[in-house]
Amino acid sequence: MAAAGAAGAFAAGRATADPGAGPVASRAAAYDFRGPHQAGIVTPAQDRLHFAAFDVTTDSREELVTLLQAWTVAAERMTKGHGAGEIGPVEGSLDLPPDDTGEAIGLPASGLTITFGFGPGLFRDEQGRDRFGLAERQPEALQTLPHFPADNLDPARSYGDLCIQACADDPQVAVHAIRNLVRIGFGTVAVRWSQLGFGRTSSTSTSQDTPRNLFGFKDGTANVKAEEGDVLEQHVWVGEGDDARGGWLAGGSYLVTRRINMTIEVWDRQPLGDQEAFVGRTKGSGAPLSGGEEFSSPDFEMPGRSGPIIAADAHVRVVHPEQHGGAKMLRRGYNFVDGSDALGGLNAGLFFIAYVRDPRTGFIPIQNAMAKSDALMEYLKVTGSALFAVPPGVQPGEWVGQSLFA
Repeated sequence: MAAAGAAGAFAAGRATADPGAGPVASRAAAYDFRGPHQAGIVTPAQDRLHFAAFDVTTDSREELVTLLQAWTVAAERMTKGHGAGEIGPVEGSLDLPPDDTGEAIGLPASGLTITFGFGPGLFRDEQGRDRFGLAERQPEALQTLPHFPADNLDPARSYGDLCIQACADDPQVAVHAIRNLVRIGFGTVAVRWSQLGFGRTSSTSTSQDTPRNLFGFKDGTANVKAEEGDVLEQHVWVGEGDDARGGWLAGGSYLVTRRINMTIEVWDRQPLGDQEAFVGRTKGSGAPLSGGEEFSSPDFEMPGRSGPIIAADAHVRVVHPEQHGGAKMLRRGYNFVDGSDALGGLNAGLFFIAYVRDPRTGFIPIQNAMAKSDALMEYLKVTGSALFAVPPGVQPGEWVGQSLFA
């Protein structure tokens, strides 16, 4: 009876529900793992995140391919609400380790998406070695991100040869996914760093309200949305002719991660007027200081008492597409609280995630401008940074990243 109950619990996760239909329906939702693009990019942003970056510990191309194939099978099963392996967490031999860790028994799919990415180190390691015969296929845009002004990076929280982003509406489902993929990768990869996140800080669909970050402000008002097909083609998806490296990344994207610690206690002591001036929006409605509603376009020419009403160093002005040739990104970051630091302050902030067509135009110039002149930088410290190439979606009969190794 116990085995039958466990199998039925995993099968229950197959149901697909409207992601906007409320918390109960969202936990029953299941998203297709296969398709033209990987899930977890334009998918309506879920509430929870478990992100992991890996170092590849083998020098064998065959072992790496075998792992990607095994990850594909397990990821597809888990996004349907099944266990990571075919046998299950309690159905196998008592003399062997189970092929699923079991903490998701009884839980539905919970909108789980699993997204894979490849870092620069997969193509050339720190010594410049081409371990897997992939160096000639490294996209020009896939390089270690520059060290931006004011970065205080911890190498143990940065970089990586591979990454996996697991998002779900149940934290245990997201953790279960990463835990089992790590278990499958033992001996081939090792976790370099990981990050848990809660309370999405961006909306990726017009069906979602704009969430708030730990500063209390609405975040991601102008984010690219899943319904904006033309904008996605222009700013998120890599095009067929973007890089002459075999075209393996066409239909994929670039994933930027930045671990941004917030000096929460200092920020909380600032007057409301100053907080709004630093951001360039009202804290309540999220409307620009130039007036209107949340989605009103900011008027950067409107005069204030001593200059423009939206200051030259206000965040909304510094990062606005008007200042960067129209460049846009699709953000799907998360809040994090990792306990307290040595001084008793919250070790908390924003785990920034963005998908862009080309980081050289869609992210790096914007981050440089923000690091140099954004008023918010007084209250932020970037402690982690990484860039990954996210291959296109997995078609029937394929495994993730197959186009790279073809």
